[in-house]
Amino acid sequence: MVSLHNVTKVFRNGNKVLDGVNLQVHQGDFIFLTGVSGAGKSTLLRLLYGAEQATSGDVIVNDVNLNRIRNRPLALLRRKLGVVFQDYRLLAHRTVSENVAFVLRAQGIAPSEIRRRLGPTLKMVGLTGKADRFPHELSGGEQQRLSLARAIVNTPILLIADEPTGNLDWENSLLVLQILQRLNSFGVTIIMTSHDPNLVERTDHRVVHLQEGQLYDLR
Repeated sequence: MVSLHNVTKVFRNGNKVLDGVNLQVHQGDFIFLTGVSGAGKSTLLRLLYGAEQATSGDVIVNDVNLNRIRNRPLALLRRKLGVVFQDYRLLAHRTVSENVAFVLRAQGIAPSEIRRRLGPTLKMVGLTGKADRFPHELSGGEQQRLSLARAIVNTPILLIADEPTGNLDWENSLLVLQILQRLNSFGVTIIMTSHDPNLVERTDHRVVHLQEGQLYDLR
């Protein structure tokens, strides 16, 4: 599903955040990526959906080498991925339903298919009763679950979650984790960054730790 081979990332200012990183992720895995703030966790995730390009090495997702594709092939790959951002990135003037539907409309999905997918997706994240609300009418936990709904409505093969519980209290963090675990039980591969050891310890999922540009298996 995901293969990183000797991946190095150096920014223009000379800052090397990844130094010869290797990682193998198989279909159906659930992996926690941990590390201190600034360790390069978000950068690593951005490599996986093509928002950044490795300075050297190979980043392979679903048999596609992201260092060798551009434009339309990359856009087609991204349709198979779901990305959950810590800052939500919601459409402020669209309702919950419209926020989720927007993702599918942008892919040219037929209105009938959009309607078919909306109900189950909102039910999965516990927002069925909030379909006509706007983002500012939601709590922080609900906004994050809406962000999650946007990421999963296209039935991704890989879900990339960047600190999805970073701004949430413990109760909402557990709720998001439970949703992710349920998705994983359906076969969705999940890579999730977290700085909360208590959350990580509640599961038996694999843990990889990023430190000084190197990746270490902790569990």
